[in-house]
Amino acid sequence: MGQHSTKDIRNVCLLGHGGDGKTSLAEAMLYVTKGTDRLGKTPEGNTVCDYDPEEIKRGFSLSASIAPIVWKNVKINVIDTPGFLDFSGEVFQAIRVAGSAIIAVDAKSGVEVGTELAWDYATEAGIPKAFFINKFDDPEASFHRTFDALRETFGVSVCPVIIPAGANRNIYLNLLDLKAFTFDDNGKCTETEIPDDLKERTETYHTMFLESIAETSDELMEKFFAEEEITRAEAEKALHDGLIAGSIAPVYCGSALKLRGITTLLDNIADSFPSHVAKETEKIIVGDSIEKTPIDENGKTAIFVFKTIADPFVGKMSFFKVMNGKLDNTMQLKNAETGAVEKMAHIYTIRGKKQTEVDSLSCGDIGMIAKLSNTNTNDTLSVDGTVRYRKIAYPEPFLTMAISPKAKGDEDKIASGVNKLLEEDYTLRFENNAETKQLVIKGLGDIHLDTVVSKLKSRYGVSVDLTEPRIAYRETIKKKVQAEGKHKKQSGGHGQYGHVRIEFGPGEAEGLTFTESVVGGSVPKGFFPAVEKGLNEAMQKGVLAGFPMVNLAANLYDGSYHDVDSSEMAFKLAASLAYKDGIPKAAPVILEPVGSLKVKIPDSMMGDVIGDINKRRGRVMGMNAMEGKKGYQIVEAEVPSAEMADYTVALRAISGGKGSFTFYFERYEEAPGPVAQKIIEEAKKNEEA
Repeated sequence: MGQHSTKDIRNVCLLGHGGDGKTSLAEAMLYVTKGTDRLGKTPEGNTVCDYDPEEIKRGFSLSASIAPIVWKNVKINVIDTPGFLDFSGEVFQAIRVAGSAIIAVDAKSGVEVGTELAWDYATEAGIPKAFFINKFDDPEASFHRTFDALRETFGVSVCPVIIPAGANRNIYLNLLDLKAFTFDDNGKCTETEIPDDLKERTETYHTMFLESIAETSDELMEKFFAEEEITRAEAEKALHDGLIAGSIAPVYCGSALKLRGITTLLDNIADSFPSHVAKETEKIIVGDSIEKTPIDENGKTAIFVFKTIADPFVGKMSFFKVMNGKLDNTMQLKNAETGAVEKMAHIYTIRGKKQTEVDSLSCGDIGMIAKLSNTNTNDTLSVDGTVRYRKIAYPEPFLTMAISPKAKGDEDKIASGVNKLLEEDYTLRFENNAETKQLVIKGLGDIHLDTVVSKLKSRYGVSVDLTEPRIAYRETIKKKVQAEGKHKKQSGGHGQYGHVRIEFGPGEAEGLTFTESVVGGSVPKGFFPAVEKGLNEAMQKGVLAGFPMVNLAANLYDGSYHDVDSSEMAFKLAASLAYKDGIPKAAPVILEPVGSLKVKIPDSMMGDVIGDINKRRGRVMGMNAMEGKKGYQIVEAEVPSAEMADYTVALRAISGGKGSFTFYFERYEEAPGPVAQKIIEEAKKNEEA
């Protein structure tokens, strides 16, 4: 492939809804550029980008994959991404190093949830975006319906450039050149004149094309409304400038499976899409702020690691982009996060799973280095270790499950395997919950966690079960009581004696608020710490269902002691007895965790979402129009954590996948009587089991 200069490198990520043909589009690009000698197909499990056994088994992408190609002497790093929301962390990685995005759209299904999310992600990242309306080999495909939906959703910036025509969709119209094209079975493009029966259609969409590019400048807008000619040169410049500025989103069309429209798309990527130096600056972290630094392709070398794969055989594979300067295999770079110096001895370019070693990479290019033991995703390595590029902000996981081994004694295997997966998946969380005595895993959805289960078995040989996690309930009391505890034991020689009188009541602090008001030395001061310790230990188990006791105030006001037999242990046990005597009489209650729920939802689905929240014992706290997202609302509510176990699936069903949510612990509240009784009964069953 050879080395390319920075101005001749394009980094393009493919985004869109699951099943809209992103991987097929990448495969078509590879085939027509002779990057591969056969056209791989997802159903056959032989594509370059979906090479992982899990991807082949499931028939869809699970991770971002790189496919570098060359077209018109321009290197294009195509980054294929998953379409399912469960793997959006991979999308964020791709967008971070991409210079532009192509959003694939199914010509039959039209604008879907993933289409809108792809637009939002690319817009937030500030990268140029274009559409490729795919699957015109499907007899039910409709350009008119799909294009209208794109314009209705994203506005007049959606600009038709290449559109299909003809009864068999075997002719494509280029609205910039006002030419027609046909494609053979190998994707080769042949220019032809526009047939007479298509000239009216061409004129209609050419007017839309001019309308979009006229929006890029006042001069062109005046010409458009005055019906003056906009020259091809003016239109081409406006298309390029508008794409870079984000004011135009060009629309291209074709069929990845039939190789139609691929070469014209590649022409536009090579001619109009930006190189790394086109944006001139990159964002870096300086202290607690984000600043901009100039990009210098001849300056000091700096690379940013955007992805890590923990391969069981190769080891850690670090994928990076050369952000500044040039990288070669003689260099040693310093990690700004860890301070470690890493050797760049073996540099690779990656095409799917194929690795090709190279001596150097230009600024803006993408590559991989294996076995950087002190480097992780989001790290910056540079000559002097002082540069830190803006990190990838990953979505927070929201689905929590308990994970347990099918075979007893495999807990350590789970921890080892999951920790390896954590190196490559920054949307995964794992912890050992000491309170519930469960290993807990968090992810972005049921499919996400299901793939984790599969990888643990295939890579690390451990089979696991996922179950709903136990809820970390609490107990407290609602009224004051006085209680007594006396520990007395005589068995020859020194005995044991401790006697306390304690007033218990609701406390303001989360744990124990311990005070003493002993008069006359009935309990010596030296035993006060033992009493407090005894109470703290006793509070680990409540009297209703064995959950930890919180918000407890205890005042030691009286007691007695023995000169010989009293000890710290005796007073600690006496305090525990007082706890057991008093708490059951102090109106104990069960506390349940309540979280803050924020749901982003289309206006039309508000009623169903609010109704579902009410069924979950939730309280709607407010509703507000979503900024920057027309037709969407944010519903804010407070919901008991116990009612949220299946909310991911429920919201997906209610909203058709258009809704999203965040849920964070807020506080503990008293559980209603019937709910508390059910919790107590369940706890007793678990204790007996």
